[in-house]
Amino acid sequence: MGTQVLPDAAVMEALLSAAVMAPSIHNTQPWRFRLDPVGQVLEVHSAPGRTLPLTDPVHRAQFLSVGAAVFNIRLAAVHQGRRPEVTLLPDPRLPGLLAAVRLTGPLAPDERTSGDGLYEAIARRHTSRLPFTGRSVPEPVVAEMTAAAHSAGARLHVPDFAGTRRLLGLTTTAEARTNDTPARTAETRSWLTAPGAVAPYGIPVTALGPPDAAGRMPMRDFTGGPPVPRPPALWFERHVQLALLWTGHDRREDWLRAGQALQYVLLTATARGLRTSLLHQAMEWPDLRSAAALPGVKRCHPQLLIRFGYGPDGGSTPLAAGARRW
Repeated sequence: MGTQVLPDAAVMEALLSAAVMAPSIHNTQPWRFRLDPVGQVLEVHSAPGRTLPLTDPVHRAQFLSVGAAVFNIRLAAVHQGRRPEVTLLPDPRLPGLLAAVRLTGPLAPDERTSGDGLYEAIARRHTSRLPFTGRSVPEPVVAEMTAAAHSAGARLHVPDFAGTRRLLGLTTTAEARTNDTPARTAETRSWLTAPGAVAPYGIPVTALGPPDAAGRMPMRDFTGGPPVPRPPALWFERHVQLALLWTGHDRREDWLRAGQALQYVLLTATARGLRTSLLHQAMEWPDLRSAAALPGVKRCHPQLLIRFGYGPDGGSTPLAAGARRW
């Protein structure tokens, strides 16, 4: 074990600032943080009040979100010259304690920066719900994204044309089901915020994307129809580039690892000039999630679909200062 170094206020602020920039479903930001100054541990807890009972009844998406925040904490710690030692689900007596990050160090100068641009990408990464150009992403970049997921304990599969069409079809079915379920539509709409509203969580109406004029791209409709207006339809890329993030097991710790892998992939894509958006709709229906598994692959548990490519930046969502600490 490395030498413990007392984290000062500036270091902790950097870690927490990075954590809350992680993606979360509907921008619920379902985390709370607590510093144990004696043990030099930053605890990451779930936030029971920011859940989606219908969309995410077993809290799998919440765990993905928290895992992404933990990955940002790891990057920020290294950037600050600290060595992060992460323990997932450290105390079975505290089910809401999802991760503990012990700060040790200091790091040697050659350990602090890797030149991969991931830490700098944290602030630049935004979900883009706009059309992409359709320009093909070079294979070395796709390979780098795939390797990132693997190193974080998950897998990333980039399907061929037929596989992409199958996964988009499942997402379209899920989107239609949700729109036909008033309770789920209301739950989703409750996380929208009006233009100019001071809201620490949720998605501003101004950050919503348009539907696809051709009907090929099943982007989530957060509005649920009138009276909330949706942006006018636009033509999306004809050849969609997708990646399926999956794990070999489907336990709580696997969801946390998948969340870290997700953020690793998203930041790698951002550092290489790509835009990304997340298609989670099919994962919210058990039968459709099972159908999204790779044919012929045993124990394939789909976690998320990532759409990636070149295009405009997406609008940012609010950061909740209140979510940083108890």
